[in-house]
Amino acid sequence: MIGARVPRVEDARLLAGRGRFVGDIVLPRMAHVAFARSVHAHARIRAIDRTAALSAPGVIDVATASDLAVPPLVAASKMKGYRPTGWPVLASGKVRWAGEAVAAVVADSRYAAEDAAEAVGVDYEPLPVAADPAAAMLAGAPLVHEEAESNVLVTRTFSQGDAAAALQQAVTVVRERFTFHRHAGIAMENRACLAEFSPDAGLTLWSATQIPGIARDCLADLLGLPASRVRVIAPDVGGGFGIKTVLYPEEVVVAALARRLGRPVKWTGDRREDLQSSTQSWDEVIDAALGFDAAGRVVALTARVVGDLGAYSIYPWTAAIEVLQVVGFLPGPYRVPHYLAEAVGVATNKTPMGPYRGVGRPVSTFVMESLMDRAARTLDTDPIDLRLRNVIRPEDFPYRSPSGLVWDSGCFTESLEQVRALAGYDALRADQRAASNGRVRRGIGVATYVELTGVGSAIPVAPGADVATGTEGITLRVEPGGAITLLSSLAGFGQGIETTLAQVVASELGVAVEQVVVLHGDTGRSPHGTGAYASRSAVLGGGAAILASRAVREKALAIAAHLLEAAPADLTLEDGLISVRGTPDRRVSLAEVARIAYAGGRRIPRDIEPGLEATRFYDPFFGTASNATHLAVVDVDTETCAVSVAKYVVVEDCGRVINPLIVEGQTVGGVAQGVGAALLEEVVHAEDGQLLTGSLMDYLVPTAMEIPAIEVRHLDRPSPTTLGGFKGVGEGGTIGAPAAIANAVADALAPLGIGVAELPITPNRIFRLLSHRKG
Repeated sequence: MIGARVPRVEDARLLAGRGRFVGDIVLPRMAHVAFARSVHAHARIRAIDRTAALSAPGVIDVATASDLAVPPLVAASKMKGYRPTGWPVLASGKVRWAGEAVAAVVADSRYAAEDAAEAVGVDYEPLPVAADPAAAMLAGAPLVHEEAESNVLVTRTFSQGDAAAALQQAVTVVRERFTFHRHAGIAMENRACLAEFSPDAGLTLWSATQIPGIARDCLADLLGLPASRVRVIAPDVGGGFGIKTVLYPEEVVVAALARRLGRPVKWTGDRREDLQSSTQSWDEVIDAALGFDAAGRVVALTARVVGDLGAYSIYPWTAAIEVLQVVGFLPGPYRVPHYLAEAVGVATNKTPMGPYRGVGRPVSTFVMESLMDRAARTLDTDPIDLRLRNVIRPEDFPYRSPSGLVWDSGCFTESLEQVRALAGYDALRADQRAASNGRVRRGIGVATYVELTGVGSAIPVAPGADVATGTEGITLRVEPGGAITLLSSLAGFGQGIETTLAQVVASELGVAVEQVVVLHGDTGRSPHGTGAYASRSAVLGGGAAILASRAVREKALAIAAHLLEAAPADLTLEDGLISVRGTPDRRVSLAEVARIAYAGGRRIPRDIEPGLEATRFYDPFFGTASNATHLAVVDVDTETCAVSVAKYVVVEDCGRVINPLIVEGQTVGGVAQGVGAALLEEVVHAEDGQLLTGSLMDYLVPTAMEIPAIEVRHLDRPSPTTLGGFKGVGEGGTIGAPAAIANAVADALAPLGIGVAELPITPNRIFRLLSHRKG
């Protein structure tokens, strides 16, 4: 079943409206909570008047920070150059961004709670706002956290060789200041959570989260409960994209209120709240330089990255995750002998920064690939040829990058050559040269990248954090009737794990996919784990499923050997039947073996305990590298300044492909979000810290009209270091697309002397670039 194009088993339920999201769950006596949020980006809280809110119809309680007395969320890390900040579950003393929750209003309906939240009176003393990270680093700037010496929360340097000297001796140097503006994760389902508490059963939290295991452990600590009395359930989740890998104050508040009131409490965020209070991403300025020798080979790369972290360090990933990913992955798939990069993270009075699909790598790929294209124009060489001259070669693996990451494998040369052939690159270039230089200009852009997926225990996903993210567990059980149940601590939010994990088990046990039921996202019934993030579900979940399947298979064969009076090595397991090799009439079904296994007695060997199930954990240790090359063809209208994507091709290596349909869906979806990042999506704040893009009328996401047909080719090169040969693929589309589209736009405008160094490249920015040239 590995490699089969099996339709997603979860889709029948979801498309028929039988999905069960947090919003679908209704409990007896359930109350609803709404949050009174700060209207200021930075202000002291002099007083909070709850009188009017408490007297509003249907209101049950109005709670502030002092009522809940819950410690703040603190993302600790051993990393040098990092200063943690406590993120209070409700603002206490002062607010640090416009939208921070100040009070929680509980009522018998959401309608009543939201009305009453507007009646909460807060006496603010406005403070100067730190809205620009460059200004926030200066002496005398307003401090977001007064207990800190400055607004700089993260500093880290990566160094290999002598980059300054090598750059000085380089024959050709290209340099630029790049800006990748602030971005929001737009999932179909806004964040939502529901908590129930009883003295007997403890706490149960249903949440639209990607990290049920991490949430369970942290909630237990914050609320002073044993972990065994906290259960977190991620039911069906309508998209995550990284923004739901964070434990948010709202989840903690809802849990604390359920315990305080002795009744279920539910919160469902609306779209404005999501844009205002869910973590945002990117928002970095990068000064970078790339040097080449006379043969066009890279000799040195330098960079300084300044990231806008927002108001708090997020749990569990810390404020360092985004900016460190940029400098960690900046060298990309290239041989870079000398490297020097500095990462600086600055606190501002904005929504906290967190992970979004790709986490830093869309930014690093945009910078490095833009530099490669600039160099190609300077050296008067083809951009694909220049890349082929500099990528890591097959004989170089395993390859240690200048930032310390180790690539176990990669198809860099192959992906570049295949994208050239698949796209008809030479013909595209010929057509481009033949076209008139009129109003609409065509550009061709290429981007190639490498990413680390399925990270094991050797490298913490959160830099220096004490959160065990390197293992994942699976319990696999063959029921007495022959049905197979898989229990996973992963969470499903649209990536198709109910299908892919079932395929892995079906392949190992020789049964039909339909026989395998995958249950996930419930800490109360799965082995310990953390969740789904960082392109790890197929690698860690698939590896654990293989180990558990093989343990169950070994036990089933041992019992069948006892029944058939044969050696286990002489048995085969196919189509749910165990038979003696060469004597197919001597057989027993897996269902019958399971029934006998649970019955016990003399029909199973004395040295085998009853039952037919196994729990196994998998740790890939270092993880494994995935890579791809993207090619985009765009048309730029120099009068309307609109950009349309005319053609898009992806050649990717995500290891041994479990299900090509799902991989294509992940890739196409990732590219669609990359189109948004390149051309449309931007969170904008005013100088006073107020959010100006608080609805989907202002924050523009791509529709089907903006997405071209996307051609995807899988290289299917198994990882040499992971069980099953699997690699991650969920983030790759978003990593490559912004850079490929930016390079295509730059290619279209290059004859006019215009470059692209800022994303998204909106019509307004193109208009300014054209106007500046004319002026």
